[in-house]
Amino acid sequence: MIATVTMNPSLDQHVVVVNLVLDESNRWISYRREPGGKGINVSRVVCELGGDTTAYGFVGGFHGDLLKTILKQKNVPCDFTSIKGETRSNFIITDLKSHRQTRISAPGPEIADGELKKLTVKINSIKPKPKYMVFAGSVPPGVPVDIYKKIIEKTKSLGIMAVLDSADQWLKEGVAANPDIIKPNVREAQALLGVELKTEEDIIYAVKTIVSSGIKVAAISRGRDGMIIADKTMVLKVVPPDVQVMSTVGAGDSSVAGLVLKLSQGGSLEEASRLAVAAGTAATLTSGTELCHKADVEWLLPQVMVEKLLF
Repeated sequence: MIATVTMNPSLDQHVVVVNLVLDESNRWISYRREPGGKGINVSRVVCELGGDTTAYGFVGGFHGDLLKTILKQKNVPCDFTSIKGETRSNFIITDLKSHRQTRISAPGPEIADGELKKLTVKINSIKPKPKYMVFAGSVPPGVPVDIYKKIIEKTKSLGIMAVLDSADQWLKEGVAANPDIIKPNVREAQALLGVELKTEEDIIYAVKTIVSSGIKVAAISRGRDGMIIADKTMVLKVVPPDVQVMSTVGAGDSSVAGLVLKLSQGGSLEEASRLAVAAGTAATLTSGTELCHKADVEWLLPQVMVEKLLF
């Protein structure tokens, strides 16, 4: 089983307009609400691809109740920790004329010490024990910046494979615990390593540097160019086919889901990276906050090119 932990879930509200005009009244042509948060997205995709998962994290208030209801409707198992605060709501505005997408994200509710303790106790006592636990996304106010480091250390001591997909200070603190897998994008990897990654050679050097530090698998996502991924024995360049991109929301989370799902099934790094890129690419075929569809993933899978690079 793959457990996911989303410290800062959201109710994502997606509005589509034909021509967004600032300082004017605009009418939307479609509107939808989806459960948001990187870990929740990973669980949604694992379910879509036929895997076993449960989503953990904080939820509260009306938005939290609605988030749980929508996940239940989508048959995504969840076991959230209730909080007094209101789950945040994010907004995504897609302009069909300009083909631009604007995201407005909230910081999230304040988390009390007791609420944080309840969550950590819960995820440390999951039965049966998951094979992988994915920690993803930002951390809400009131939660220590080194929270990922602390819970990853505990997770690994329990014999659970830890996966971290975060950014900024949360990623920097989290990698100190040597999670088994990390998947930053190029910008996040640059900030983590303190170097510019201008070329493919730079990115190859970066994944090698990360795995040499004690992390088992490092994957750096490159958008349309796919992914460079490495463990201690090989470096792979994984490239998707050209597709018409509708939205990039959730593409990285879909990649994490594909990667971890295949590894949890005993697949090789090559097989896992192929599924990761197929799932991430499939997510770009859907609009707004909608994630990948299994049929699209299966269609794309044989078209993903995997090249072994010199280690």
